[in-house]
Amino acid sequence: QVQLVESGGGLVQAGGSLTLSCAASGLTFNTATMGWFRRAPGKVREFVAAIRWSGGDGNTHYQESAKGRFTIWGDSAKTTVYLQMNNLKPEDTSVYYCAYDDSRLILSRIWDGENYDSWGQGTQVTVST
Repeated sequence: QVQLVESGGGLVQAGGSLTLSCAASGLTFNTATMGWFRRAPGKVREFVAAIRWSGGDGNTHYQESAKGRFTIWGDSAKTTVYLQMNNLKPEDTSVYYCAYDDSRLILSRIWDGENYDSWGQGTQVTVST
């Protein structure tokens, strides 16, 4: 049974940084896709970043607003995925969720949360002005 547990959220001032972690169990990263999504109050869930693994090699992908500020990476030995977020903005305030699929999703499918099999409970990130 796949379990995902996020941590690392909190309150930070604009311009600050946070690193989110998603500890996964019951899976391997050999062939998989791990994504980070977020949902702000009153808004739809949106894609933030993803990493796709095949044979231990990962390819990363980012939402446009995350490029240059956020970095996703994974530690296959710990089956943990991280999201380093720098230069945070108030509009980044959301609940952040990690998601997993046991396949290397084709690129056109990574943006849609419906294509992921498992989800964590989320971690709140609040960026103050």
